[in-house]
Amino acid sequence: MGAGPSAVPSAGPTRAAIEAVWRLESTRLIAALVRIVRDVGLAEDVAQDAIVAALAQWPATGIPSNPGAWLMTTAKRRAVDEFRRKAKHDDAFAALARELDEAVDADPGAGIDHVEDDVLRLMFICAHPALTAEAQTTLTLKLVAGLSTREIARAFLAPEATVAQRVSRAKRTLAEAGAAIEEPSGDERAARLQTVLGVVYLLFNEGYSATEGEEWVRPTLCDEAVRLGRILTAIVPDDPEVHGLSALMELQSSRLAARVGADGEPVLLEHQDRRAWDAERIRRGRQALARADAILIAGPALSPAAEPGPFVLQAAIADEHARAASVDATDWASIAELYERLGQRTGSPVAELNRAVALGRAYGPEAGLTLLDQLTGLPALRDYHLVPSVRGDLLERLGRGLDAAVEFERAAGMTSNARERDLLRSRADAARSRSQTLPRS
Repeated sequence: MGAGPSAVPSAGPTRAAIEAVWRLESTRLIAALVRIVRDVGLAEDVAQDAIVAALAQWPATGIPSNPGAWLMTTAKRRAVDEFRRKAKHDDAFAALARELDEAVDADPGAGIDHVEDDVLRLMFICAHPALTAEAQTTLTLKLVAGLSTREIARAFLAPEATVAQRVSRAKRTLAEAGAAIEEPSGDERAARLQTVLGVVYLLFNEGYSATEGEEWVRPTLCDEAVRLGRILTAIVPDDPEVHGLSALMELQSSRLAARVGADGEPVLLEHQDRRAWDAERIRRGRQALARADAILIAGPALSPAAEPGPFVLQAAIADEHARAASVDATDWASIAELYERLGQRTGSPVAELNRAVALGRAYGPEAGLTLLDQLTGLPALRDYHLVPSVRGDLLERLGRGLDAAVEFERAAGMTSNARERDLLRSRADAARSRSQTLPRS
């Protein structure tokens, strides 16, 4: 069953108001219900029942003064009905029905008073290691971000039926894995939090540079990831990586409007109109980065400051770009150093690839090619289209247009994104054209 007001056709201002209420309340409603009924699937179903009831009743009765409490009460009564139905076949549900029924009678709207713990617990569940990365991101969008199946399908350019099946499989996997509703503790909590951050950033990246399809960017995914990042900073306020991720997404998303041309074509960093960058998101990003730095500097009592993690380092790189008036005015040497630290911290060959770009800008294309040659052949980069793309850029800046064109064409054949493919082929044509017009020596 798909959560969200789009499940029931309606029209007019009341529907718009209900949709706004759902977007505001759905995350904490479902998160609280998961704790109360201890079943992800049932929590989503009764939350859906509550919003369907709202769509049926509120146009006639008006929106209640506390819509969140109304939805919670209605959802809990639906859960009591479900427990009673199941009690006919399993006595264990009879006690659950009585307990919840008594709780509803005592305080109908109770349940959203542990919102921070509930939302974090729900994020941990959506990032359960038994789920695939695809399932984690889809379930996070569905349950935590409150998007309908239709909205998720539109964002990922996938059929609604495919998304619905993905959600159903994910919930079934959680049930079969016996996923604990309790929040993990100790080392497991720290590891799961990193998974949560990874899921949110994966979601952001899919919006920032879509891996496939006809669109270069999908702003809805970026906006939802940014929103989740802000939620995380509120409920995990003392973790520098949480603030680092939020800072990174705020800073990068500030460029979204400038990354796409009038016809939807990609616009590379050096050609972007920086006046179109979102100043408010840059401000938010710097604020989050400053908070991360402050936590790192404070560190544990009587201990030296901790080293910045991957998200803090990437946010610092994004901040360097935000500070520069142009590509040429960018402090590429500092960016290269930050990428080196990121590579040392993560062992990521992609960080080294980005360092090659920065070195090529800071010290000349030859410096970038020297590092790129060292990366060639690494299994992790063998099918990565940005390797020939970077090589093509460096070769073009050396005046080797024909060689650059070959690399751009190779990169175009490796990407699954139509817009990026067009861009790379256009760059190949331009490199060939410039090479043919150069004077012969």
